[in-house]
Amino acid sequence: MKNLFAYSVAAATIALPARAQTMGSDPAGSSPIIAALQWVQGTLLGNLATAAAVIAVASVGFMMLTGRIEWRRGLTVVVGCFIIFGAVGIVQGLRTFASGMH
Repeated sequence: MKNLFAYSVAAATIALPARAQTMGSDPAGSSPIIAALQWVQGTLLGNLATAAAVIAVASVGFMMLTGRIEWRRGLTVVVGCFIIFGAVGIVQGLRTFASGMH
């Protein structure tokens, strides 16, 4: 119950400022920053990152099956991969939710 409250407070904190920041275009001079962030996003979600995540999940899964690692710790690796690769969808969902709160 304590974690649910913390997550709901975090979601509300993230969603509220998004309403005030809705703009039609990017601010002047932000194109180098946006380009750098797109490069980071491409690097984090590219082929190399996907291969590394597959290897990590496979090795952690094997360690969980053989009893070398706790199930709880192994599941955090899997959930972390889902969050990293689903970050774009999560942010779009939060922005859609926040824009609907007019």
